[in-house]
Amino acid sequence: MHSVDREVLETASRWLSQGRGVQLFTVVATWGSSPRPPGATLAIRDDGRLVGSVSGGCIEDDLIDRLQRSGPPGPLHELPELIEYGVSADEAHRFGLPCGGTMRLVRETLSSASALPGLIEAICNGRAVHRTLNMATGRVTLAPLAEHVDGDTCVFDGASLVTTHGPTWRLLLIGAGQLTQYVANIALTLDYAVTVCDPREEYRDGWHMPGVTLVRTMPDDTVIGMRPDARMAVVALTHDPKLDDLALMEALMSPAFYVGAIGSRRNNDKRRERLQLFGVTQAALARLRGPVGLHLGGRTPPEIAVSIAAELTARRHRLPVTSLMDVQAGKALAG
Repeated sequence: MHSVDREVLETASRWLSQGRGVQLFTVVATWGSSPRPPGATLAIRDDGRLVGSVSGGCIEDDLIDRLQRSGPPGPLHELPELIEYGVSADEAHRFGLPCGGTMRLVRETLSSASALPGLIEAICNGRAVHRTLNMATGRVTLAPLAEHVDGDTCVFDGASLVTTHGPTWRLLLIGAGQLTQYVANIALTLDYAVTVCDPREEYRDGWHMPGVTLVRTMPDDTVIGMRPDARMAVVALTHDPKLDDLALMEALMSPAFYVGAIGSRRNNDKRRERLQLFGVTQAALARLRGPVGLHLGGRTPPEIAVSIAAELTARRHRLPVTSLMDVQAGKALAG
């Protein structure tokens, strides 16, 4: 679940602590065009104030109208319900769901039994958890995610709603330099669990960012210890072959969905030659993104960080990156 939805949970919890009535709406299914994906959340307070979104605004307005027409929430343990929008073409057009789109939401009345404090505490401490809402009883249970596994962040079968919260994607950044700070900051907002590895004391001292794990082990040992899977990315940012090469070799032999390294095209060509000497196959080398990131034309550390995050996002969603967006082709077009 994304950080924008974490804001919904934190705000809803604060409203509850103030004694306000709060309704939580979660998108559980969409067909056709939809502004927000399954798992997106919206909280509406008893006075109509809201946080979050499930559409471009039309559905939110209707939900507020429903709440105001029905008055304050009923019994404390009012049962959840399924709400559907856009069944007909007219309704889809009315609520901003083009192409005959349909959206289903689960509405639940929040209370002290909704387990929000425990959920928020887990998220803030970097732990991924499942939150299960029983539709028949309204009962909520939390369960830790033992492994970083691929899967849907929102599953609804009619009897229960299971949502995944917290960082289920991981990013290892090698090198604790200035660029790393910008990349880590963006990655946190994209819901990665970020680890920065740098054994060099002069770079590590004074480097601090809340929410980021900083380790001093050798990068290749760090890669091995983290056991990269299909929800992990490794990006080398030191320009130092002694730190980058062995770590990249381990990462390229793993299922990591993204492996990249900073540097010019010439330096990356030399890097590939060195990795070949270590026995890295051509198939594995083809997975190495270097120069790292998309060619967006920027040169400053924040701009380079954006380009890295952009490519990470495309690869994470399994979208092809066209040749016009690659660094080499982009620079050729720019002359």
